[in-house]
Amino acid sequence: MTAARPRRHARLVLALSLVAIAAPSAAGAQVPADTEHSRIGYADLADLVLAAPVIADATIRSTTRIKGAEATGLAPGLVRLYVEADVLALLRGPTDMPARIGYLLDVAPDPGGRLPKFKKARVLLFARSVAATPGQLQLVGPEAQRDWAPELDSRVRTIARATLAADAPPVITGVGNAFYVAGALPGEGETQVFLTTADGRPVSLSVLRRPGERPRFAVALSEIVDEAAAAPAPETLLWYRLACTLPATLPDHSTATLSPADADSARADYRFVIETLGPCARSQPPRG
Repeated sequence: MTAARPRRHARLVLALSLVAIAAPSAAGAQVPADTEHSRIGYADLADLVLAAPVIADATIRSTTRIKGAEATGLAPGLVRLYVEADVLALLRGPTDMPARIGYLLDVAPDPGGRLPKFKKARVLLFARSVAATPGQLQLVGPEAQRDWAPELDSRVRTIARATLAADAPPVITGVGNAFYVAGALPGEGETQVFLTTADGRPVSLSVLRRPGERPRFAVALSEIVDEAAAAPAPETLLWYRLACTLPATLPDHSTATLSPADADSARADYRFVIETLGPCARSQPPRG
């Protein structure tokens, strides 16, 4: 046996020990590169970016099948692999990340029972480090290994930068009080809805109606409502925070202090907000 084989065996033994540490769902599944028909939606991609302390651009060096009882928690019809990959670039992660990493990956054989060939494939990995085991990663969930593509790389970097920006929108945790003020003319009025956030920063929604004009929806990220504020552009972090968090209807507690007529106006304006944002359109549950 050469010197290289014992080292490889030791790494594999370490990987098998990780199976007992990692939740079964943490082994990811290979997903094809984004194409016109398979492009991952913004919400799913933002979920991956936000859940992954480590995002690596890597080339797969080797795979080893893990069989029998050692593949704990493997879903029916899937095969578990231990993957070794060489890091080309870290989009996010610790500066002392080793150049070679290892992780578990669950894959589906083709109808003939053959496994995908991953050697030399370039991938984007969304993962977390495994404590006290340098170079060992745990994928954040299904679809956490994706074929690398220039557009996908660019989209991931854009989202990652947005999360670190000084003006990054906070995590929305709920809907607070709503207020409605009728205008001087019939059909004129303004609704303001205050949101609750994880860090206590103020966020509010406002809808202004004027006769003969389309309602105007805006988001304020401070105590002061900017007259120039506007609705968030689709596929931005602010849009994601709102579209993927806000309930479909205005909660009853939000209008508890309003008259019935004002409460109806506030609810109608809130519906307009939800319609303007559009659906979150996740294909996977959000990742913690």
